[in-house]
Amino acid sequence: MPSYDPVTALMRGLDVLRAVNRLPSAGVKDIHRLTGINQPTVVRMLETLIYAGFVIRHPQQPVYLPTGKTLELSAGYVLHREIGILATPVLTRLRAVVGWPSDVGVFDGDAMVVAHTSRGEGRFLFERRTGFRAPVFATSLGRAYLAFCGEADRERALALAARSPEPWNAPAHDPARAAKDFAAIRAAGYAAMDEAYASREYGGMASAIAVPVLASGVAAASLNLMYLRDAIDQAAVVERLLPVLREAASELGAAVAGLSHAA
Repeated sequence: MPSYDPVTALMRGLDVLRAVNRLPSAGVKDIHRLTGINQPTVVRMLETLIYAGFVIRHPQQPVYLPTGKTLELSAGYVLHREIGILATPVLTRLRAVVGWPSDVGVFDGDAMVVAHTSRGEGRFLFERRTGFRAPVFATSLGRAYLAFCGEADRERALALAARSPEPWNAPAHDPARAAKDFAAIRAAGYAAMDEAYASREYGGMASAIAVPVLASGVAAASLNLMYLRDAIDQAAVVERLLPVLREAASELGAAVAGLSHAA
């Protein structure tokens, strides 16, 4: 338990900064819709963040962008880098075997931070970079993690997702539905990408399945497998490639567990 009540203004400022970082085009109305903070307060927070050097206003458009100073906020966060290093040879071998790229993600509240990706190791239409934040309830990475993670992380993700209006966050408003969804993922052993997210991000052309990266029986990360729908459907991916994906996740999980023991 914290010793003091949280500072509301600081919490709102962080919510606005997070929204600017997440939205491709962060206008005041967009930030309001994402955070629920009234627009005059959003403007005040943006002006404060501009003064502090974390945000700039686009010179020709009424939108806001994060500055390089925001990178200072993640300077001490090393878990995703360590897992990314461990995952690099695993993902390279996995892509060589299955032909499709993968991402490994580490939980960070409302998103899975991509610690490493093999999308750049061959031809694939949809690129992602290390550090990309994949929404937890929208992506196979997030869903696979939440189904197998500890209760504290799951509750944190539910609380944060309940504040967002995105359609894939609907289960966060219905704990019974969320529990049922997670149980189904555990029973199947994998999670699939949300259809609305696939349509928005990939035009419905691509999707993914993911499995947890388990360390001592609890998810420490998650590993996905991307594919193009005009080349292969989900049923075929599950039948042919899920066993290989699980093997890669098991290999990475053993390495992560070794990292934890060393620490």
